[in-house]
Amino acid sequence: MANPQSNLDELMKDPKAAGLLKNKALLQSLMQSPDTQRLMELLSQNAGDGLKTAAAKGDTGALLGMVRQVMQSSEGARLVQNISQAVPKEKK
Repeated sequence: MANPQSNLDELMKDPKAAGLLKNKALLQSLMQSPDTQRLMELLSQNAGDGLKTAAAKGDTGALLGMVRQVMQSSEGARLVQNISQAVPKEKK
């Protein structure tokens, strides 16, 4: 099983992910948004227990595969786009 701390360390190497994780208010807002809630419903419907297992193991490859599968639907693609647009752009 993957070490959760090592997964967090990997995430923190990505500037966008690190910025999001450090902004607790924005992260909380995103997690509670209707788009995120619906996306989680779609992921659960498509992946079932596989979603929980992959998340618990920190299996990002499996999680990305599940998100890609959901994004093949117009609703899934729209939800991911809406969530992505809610994240502030990185300043250059």
